[in-house]
Amino acid sequence: MTLTLDDDQRYRVVASRDARFDGWFVVAVRTTGIYCRPSCPSITPKRENVSFYRSAAAAVHGGYRACRRCRPDVTPGSPEWDVRGDIVGRAMTLIADGIVDRSGVPGLAQRVGFSTRQLNRILTAELGAGPLAIALDQRVRNARTLIETTDLGFSEIAYAAGFGSIRQFNDAIRVAFALTPTELRGRRRTPAGTGWLTVTLPAREPYSHDQVMRYLAARAITGVESVSEDRYVRTLRLPHGRGLVDIRPLDGRAGLVASLRLTDLRDLAPCVNRVRRLYDLDADPVSVAAALGDDPVLGPMVHERPGLRVPGTVDPYETAVRAIVGQQVSVAAARTVAGRLVAAAGSVVEGFEGVDRLFPSPEEVLLAPDEAFGMPVSRRETLRRLSESVVTGEVALEQGADRDTLRRQLRAVRGIGPWTADYVAMRCGDPDGWLPTDLVLKGAMVRHGLDMSAAESWRPWRAYAMHYLWTEGV
Repeated sequence: MTLTLDDDQRYRVVASRDARFDGWFVVAVRTTGIYCRPSCPSITPKRENVSFYRSAAAAVHGGYRACRRCRPDVTPGSPEWDVRGDIVGRAMTLIADGIVDRSGVPGLAQRVGFSTRQLNRILTAELGAGPLAIALDQRVRNARTLIETTDLGFSEIAYAAGFGSIRQFNDAIRVAFALTPTELRGRRRTPAGTGWLTVTLPAREPYSHDQVMRYLAARAITGVESVSEDRYVRTLRLPHGRGLVDIRPLDGRAGLVASLRLTDLRDLAPCVNRVRRLYDLDADPVSVAAALGDDPVLGPMVHERPGLRVPGTVDPYETAVRAIVGQQVSVAAARTVAGRLVAAAGSVVEGFEGVDRLFPSPEEVLLAPDEAFGMPVSRRETLRRLSESVVTGEVALEQGADRDTLRRQLRAVRGIGPWTADYVAMRCGDPDGWLPTDLVLKGAMVRHGLDMSAAESWRPWRAYAMHYLWTEGV
């Protein structure tokens, strides 16, 4: 689904300073040379002086710099990419995860199954900027985070953010912010040098943080995760190394404050992207409420608990393993079994407060002895078959995978059925994910006198409808 607004409607959004549309588009002001988020508190410019862009990268490419007041470079991401799940949506997900920095545009094109020329043409037509420009915009934002939260030298920051040279880094910062790196560092408000990076991760309102925390707490695996009050801590396996994240809610507004400790600063973008996806921060709760709020069954739940999120994943392979472990057992039992597997096969890392293990990789699961699994033989062998399929590339359990392909690949692994495949796809970002064989869901539907066909009217937000039914009465 695409946000279908014409420019006059966009201008009315800007005039009303409607924060719900932050991240959907940016507004560029020709008389000042800056671009802003729709909710910028500055005086609304005249209609004849503004242009609208689908992405910040396109605005920068058009010669505009980011507004220093509303900081459009730190808005929530567009919810459109998960809803669409098409070539553009997958490409944007992969770019956010740093694929262009690791593999270049050819690597991105290969992952989505298009030539570099086709991909560039498609993204430019849709967003006004090609994959390289979009990736450059992300590098600039990562660099700003490092400039403002660390005491690293600028050459180190340039390398960590993905720039090819210090000159490219300096030029990009000046173009984006009309400031030099030194001037940006002089404007920071918080001290640096603690060994942690602190980033603000905004979300659209309303945002049901408590609901996400309850979901994570019920499934937290000893050694990998810790949940206490409003704090979530966990280890991460990232493309270039390991990470540790310490996450708390923002004071006074929707979103999170995340403290990150990374063994390789090139993992800043993937780490931030995965935390955002875990908490579903880029969701569009207003569209969800508009679609489900008038339903006679779901409507009261939506009004009682606005801003519900569908928790995502920081690692699709980890999510698939946990789903298999959880087949036909309770959430608490699955958590215990997964904890035993982590203790036996997970790598020990430097952590704190009992969070000192990485979830096992596919290779580590394959090497684990039988006694490490603590589950029926059939389930153990399913985990081994899945792990082998991931190692050989037969199953692409990765950020930005095509959802239908992922479901087919998972179901081709003996021992993985429709529920597991659909659950993993949902956790990988499918807002329309639906588990018609789920026993809890079936019970909720029966209680309300519904059959599964009723869910057709809830598209494309069936995953949110399902979570409302799952958490009914909680």
